[in-house]
Amino acid sequence: MSISLGKLAVRFGCELRGDPDTEVDQVGTLQSAGEGCIAFLANPSYRKMLAETQATAVILDESAVEECPTAALITPEPYLVYAHVAALLQPEPPLLPGVHASASIGADCAIPKSCEIAPGVVLGDGVVLGERVCIGALCVLGRGAVLGDDTRMMARVTLYSGVRIGQRCLLHSGSVVGADGFGIAKEPTGAWTKVPQLGGVRIGDDVEIGANTTIDRGAIGDTVIANGVKLDNQIQVGHNVAIGEHTAIAGQVGISGSARIGARCMLGGQAGVAGHITIADDVVVMGRTMVTHSIKNPGVYAGGGVPMDDVASWRKNAVRFGQLDDMARRLRRIEKAVLKPASDDES
Repeated sequence: MSISLGKLAVRFGCELRGDPDTEVDQVGTLQSAGEGCIAFLANPSYRKMLAETQATAVILDESAVEECPTAALITPEPYLVYAHVAALLQPEPPLLPGVHASASIGADCAIPKSCEIAPGVVLGDGVVLGERVCIGALCVLGRGAVLGDDTRMMARVTLYSGVRIGQRCLLHSGSVVGADGFGIAKEPTGAWTKVPQLGGVRIGDDVEIGANTTIDRGAIGDTVIANGVKLDNQIQVGHNVAIGEHTAIAGQVGISGSARIGARCMLGGQAGVAGHITIADDVVVMGRTMVTHSIKNPGVYAGGGVPMDDVASWRKNAVRFGQLDDMARRLRRIEKAVLKPASDDES
């Protein structure tokens, strides 16, 4: 579709510099965009490309507008506005309602006529789908799984029995929701006995689950993912974890069983969260940080990766790390005492 810059400015609350009747029909980068494209500038690292862009228009903030050689949509949040514009100009393909002949549908399933069921899909008994649900090729939904209206599953997603997913969710290929949590008990002989995982998984509305991300079912109660949570690729969510509304988690994060993560948190890539701890609302955890104890106050927390060592040395060094500030203060006091200037008599 194409749309005028004037309509975009009104729709997304931007100030327009340029002809309101100029139309754009696709998005592009500052480097690649040509006639009819709209680009954006959000990261200062790309500002040097602005002067030479061939885009028809650029979404940017006030600080860069004088350097823009073309029409501009001016907003304090250029990346957010770009996201809305891109979704408007290049929407998802329309649904093709119907059940493919190769799909296997269990007994007592509820499938509205507005749903799209692709080739090779397997639905267990009692699956319930909302309106306009799209199930991609080769997906498997276990017995009693429930999906809300307008939820989409890309190819090869697996939902185990009893998983409940809300409205307008998006599950990417390879994601697995509802597999058994890692519950094992040790016998006196040293052998492991499996602990039955009897809970389920409840996922709210507007949740996105990345490719090859896994969310385990609860041991007794449910694993709970609240509304608006965004999970990147290759994340592990352990059994009975609870993640609060609008929290965003980057790739390769591991969350151990029964951890509680608050609302509006952000976890950087490869962060780890220990089991049975609580993270408050509005916490940012930097990448590669290991959260080993509860975080009670909002803020930004970092740990970073440290080189591997034998556990005895690692524990000693971890304790010493917490003493570094006190040791530095003591060292400065000693230096001042030892290195103080000599008196006139001494010189």
